[in-house]
Amino acid sequence: MNKQDLSFEYVIITPSKEDCVYTSCYCEENIWKLCEYIKAQHQHCIQDVYAVFISNERRMVPLWKQKSCHRDQPVVWDYHVILLHTGNRESYVYDLDTTLPFPCTLSTYEKEAFRSDHGLKESYWRKLRVIPAETFLSSFASDRSHMKDEAGHWKMVPPSYPCLETAESKMNLDSFISMDAQIGWGKVYSLAEFVQHFGGKGRPSLANNSHSLKDEDHAADD
Repeated sequence: MNKQDLSFEYVIITPSKEDCVYTSCYCEENIWKLCEYIKAQHQHCIQDVYAVFISNERRMVPLWKQKSCHRDQPVVWDYHVILLHTGNRESYVYDLDTTLPFPCTLSTYEKEAFRSDHGLKESYWRKLRVIPAETFLSSFASDRSHMKDEAGHWKMVPPSYPCLETAESKMNLDSFISMDAQIGWGKVYSLAEFVQHFGGKGRPSLANNSHSLKDEDHAADD
């Protein structure tokens, strides 16, 4: 982590980015594995850790500072998942697909990766489903069928470990991606509400986005 991204002495609760379990385009499982590691190695802080699904009704959400971005243009995901560690002074974001520090402060992530919904078409406004890490670990299931084409071939190579499942389900990913507050786990926030609630001293940015997204822009698979 860059020195300037530390507002106080902070203990990083995950392995280095290079040592984390990571599979490209399986962000939900990457974050599940981070939650699993934190529960095993840092049980004392697991109640302050959350999985955060970012999407909207159209499943088209722009994020900047992603490895897939071209220059200063955003990538438009159908959904993305990050890990949030809250604190009294500052909250920290762990994103295995960002070019920002790992972790970085929520205020930095807001400014550089989220930017603002101001200036975006409403259809691109971001929503966030925030799920306590322990709930995510005990409730999430995926048979990875969303990553297969009509012929049953993998769009992207899956993780080498077995599919994640619970006693109740083998596949409930859609309930986590959905931004319908009446279903699923956790709580759904608008971007402004999320930053206000978890940002500590940070406040939602009012800066204009430098990129205007058009309705015909397409979402990428995360």
